[in-house]
Amino acid sequence: MWELVQKQLDKQSMSIYRLSKLTGILDNTLYSYSRGISEPSFTNMVKIADALGVSLDEFRSDKGNG
Repeated sequence: MWELVQKQLDKQSMSIYRLSKLTGILDNTLYSYSRGISEPSFTNMVKIADALGVSLDEFRSDKGNG
């Protein structure tokens, strides 16, 4: 899932630090997600999607497969 978030971060030239400030999620937590150490909760995914200005649907790995 994080790969899809990373695509949006890259597309918007946004750093994890900036995403942290916009979401209120600790940057260490976001780095844990990016390294695959942990998975974001639904609540945090909503915050991330809102900060990036995209729908949660953007982060579905099965999007377009049925």
